[in-house]
Amino acid sequence: MKKLNQLNGRVVYVDLIRCVAMIGVILLHAAGRYPIDSSSLLQFDTFGTLSWVIVDFYQSIAIPFGVPLFLMLTGALLLQPEKKDSLSIFFKKRWVRIGLPSLFWFIAYFIWDFSVQKIPFSLDAIIQGILNGPYTQMWYLYVLVGLYLLTPLLRIFIAHADQKIIKYFLIVWFFGVSVVPFFELFIPYHLNSNVFTLTGYVGFFVLGTYLLNANFRRLTSASFASLGVVLTVIATYILAATIGGMELYFFQQYFSITVIFTAVMTFSFLLTINPPTLEKKTSFFSFHKLIQLISHNTLGIFFVHVMVIESTQRGYFGFAFNQELLNPIVEIPLLTAFVLFVSLGIILILKKVPYLNKLIGVMGV
Repeated sequence: MKKLNQLNGRVVYVDLIRCVAMIGVILLHAAGRYPIDSSSLLQFDTFGTLSWVIVDFYQSIAIPFGVPLFLMLTGALLLQPEKKDSLSIFFKKRWVRIGLPSLFWFIAYFIWDFSVQKIPFSLDAIIQGILNGPYTQMWYLYVLVGLYLLTPLLRIFIAHADQKIIKYFLIVWFFGVSVVPFFELFIPYHLNSNVFTLTGYVGFFVLGTYLLNANFRRLTSASFASLGVVLTVIATYILAATIGGMELYFFQQYFSITVIFTAVMTFSFLLTINPPTLEKKTSFFSFHKLIQLISHNTLGIFFVHVMVIESTQRGYFGFAFNQELLNPIVEIPLLTAFVLFVSLGIILILKKVPYLNKLIGVMGV
């Protein structure tokens, strides 16, 4: 077995965290296919309300399980005090591991846009696609670029700051991105946004390394993570049934109080699970090998999974997943599993093609 990941002297089941995060991303996009508004709640449509709550539930799980986990894990891996790469080496590694695969998949999605989605070919479409990402999931890459630019500075900060200073950093971030917007949702007054300049996804990045030193009991973190999901579901339902409009998904945004709380507790829970250390032919070890396989191909799965989802919608596999055939309580997780394994299969096949194995994306930070 490969060397276990040691972060701050702690064995971390990195493969499991990546796997859970990838499932979260796919689950979000699978659930997001359902057009959801508050009309069924206001009209007391029982069937519509039930479908709404099911989708609300799956999205409330998927949002904190996806991108936040990826960002916290990346921060935990990159912001280790012993990592002292020069700027040139650091950015060269990022280019090889993320940059080249991104370039390949950008081209693939431009082709998908123009040939499958029938978007009119134009120079403006290409330029805008390069500046903002040619497809749904690509926004995450721009978040990574911004965090990579900050990483050399954050490494110095983490290496020299004690836990109190890091905690202060996180508190300021949390108030700026989460607490203040929460109160502004219910009152007519708004604080000048310049008060909190520490915003964005950098908080998740730093949280990853900070939580390595936290000691949550497994049952406690699991219970609080579950509570966070329930609170997100309930809060979203209340907003939909009362306020509606653009505020409908306030509690399902990445910076909502409930999502951050759930993500932190989920990450803390996953940190309590150790990978198997003995190569024995047991069911658990076989399961670990599957997790490892998914983890090592997460980047490729991340890129291709939206194509797979849209292919199922278009019936390219000879069938389609939709709410007319299956109830969303079954259809959404079934589609998530199907997309995960089909995407994995596609990536494993592409890795067999000469020269493509370095372009499709092998997981790394």
